[in-house]
Amino acid sequence: MQLDCYRIYSVAPQIVPGRSRREWMDAFTDRHPYRCLPLTMANSTGWEILCPIDIEIEWNGGELAEAIQFRSSASEAEIASFAGSHFRRGIVTFHTGHLFRTPPGWAVWCNGAPNWPKDGIYPLSGLIETDWLPFPFTMNWQMTRPGKVRFEKDEPFCFITLVEHDKLETVQPQLRMLDDDEKLKEEFKAWKVSRTDFNRRLEDQEAEAMRTRWQRHYMRGESATGSAADAHKTKRRLPHPVEAKKGE
Repeated sequence: MQLDCYRIYSVAPQIVPGRSRREWMDAFTDRHPYRCLPLTMANSTGWEILCPIDIEIEWNGGELAEAIQFRSSASEAEIASFAGSHFRRGIVTFHTGHLFRTPPGWAVWCNGAPNWPKDGIYPLSGLIETDWLPFPFTMNWQMTRPGKVRFEKDEPFCFITLVEHDKLETVQPQLRMLDDDEKLKEEFKAWKVSRTDFNRRLEDQEAEAMRTRWQRHYMRGESATGSAADAHKTKRRLPHPVEAKKGE
């Protein structure tokens, strides 16, 4: 399976595999956010599209396109080819510089980079039917208040991942009581007892609990009773985009 990334012009924003690291996660002295595997896996389950220039955005709170101003160390032409205020009302539009094509039934889900909060501006998500679409989509951000926001060069302004979206319509959520699955209930009870005991010992600063600091059931892909998962990942390593050969 492949994702075709057609550059519209010879120069386009760089596309790279999503990175698992985040500055706010690094800022913790013991880096304990990295113990949350769902966080790091989400961070790296897709590709980042990077800002080709640094850009400062200022919104005065107005509704018109002129209410948003852009500044950069780059030229006016470079700014105009990358960012604009097409939708007005504090919405910033970024151009990805690419036209994406996916296999039948697969779509591109675009958003901001997961778990990468940015003060003053919020990424708007989009699901795009890239299995037929013959033109590009834009990445849009909503200013949350009047003021200034800055994107640095090589900072991700868009994050894309793929989803076989039509199949979701065949998924039937079924509500059940945990009592209906005795084995699952026993596994849950074992986890609850283990978790409660560990947190109590941690609060009491018991030596062994302080040494281990956290339980690793999910990281190891096992339940509290020791049952191992059939399939489990602790790292996501997506391929770097490569230049396609002519005719492929």
